[in-house]
Amino acid sequence: MSSKSLRVASVNVNGIRAAFRRGMGDWLAGRGIDVLAMQEVRASTDDIVAALGDEWDVVHDPATAKGRAGVAIASRSKASIHRVTFGPDDFDSAGRWLEADYEVGDTTVTIVSAYVHSGEADTPKQVEKYRFLDAMLEHLPELQRHNPLSLVVGDLNVGHRTLDIRNWKGNVKRAGFLPKEREYFDRILGAEGDDRYNAGAGLGWVDLGRRSAGEVEGPYTWWSWRGQAFDNDTGWRIDYQLATPELAERMTSYTVDRAESYDARFSDHAPVVVDYAL
Repeated sequence: MSSKSLRVASVNVNGIRAAFRRGMGDWLAGRGIDVLAMQEVRASTDDIVAALGDEWDVVHDPATAKGRAGVAIASRSKASIHRVTFGPDDFDSAGRWLEADYEVGDTTVTIVSAYVHSGEADTPKQVEKYRFLDAMLEHLPELQRHNPLSLVVGDLNVGHRTLDIRNWKGNVKRAGFLPKEREYFDRILGAEGDDRYNAGAGLGWVDLGRRSAGEVEGPYTWWSWRGQAFDNDTGWRIDYQLATPELAERMTSYTVDRAESYDARFSDHAPVVVDYAL
């Protein structure tokens, strides 16, 4: 990887084999990605390598249940070390949290591919989601101590603010926009209305999507396959790149690679692509 810049892309591929059948390879070939973090790969390591090609180094944490979840990071250079231990000993985070260190010139950058549970209000699925968010909240300071140039990317399955969901009024009782879920992001980034929101509040992490876009609706990263959600841009912004303050200052561009049309999509999520000057 270049010692001057780093391009990191993150996308929930919704099954990597299906994504490549739908054209993910064409997108990837022309995008100049250095590090590609993927969620919900739902495949074996061999399947991932076969799809991407031998020029990529792949680290992968599969889910306990075969064919479910799964996170991976592919890179142009080999990860110096990667870790998957996360949360309490009795908590199954397999396929949902993968950390890797990358040497970019003389700089080390730590990248996490994260896939938070989708949850379902008032069910055991939501309990598991809160357990994951609790573990994540506890681990973020440790990650920052490990490396002040750290990045958590992926499908975090929570729209933090009303700006992040087109139809937010109709979703206040739905998983992904529950007040309790959004409070976790208040504690990471600061709450809406806080003078230091996204600039040192909470745990001090920075939501690069909001920093780049400003106080506007979206840009959304997920749209249901059903109906006219994509055509009408009735979406959710639930895919993030969250950076430590030191790394956030090195962002030079932020893009959501929204497909040109419904039939050109390779996933129900759009890739989030960020350039960093190192």
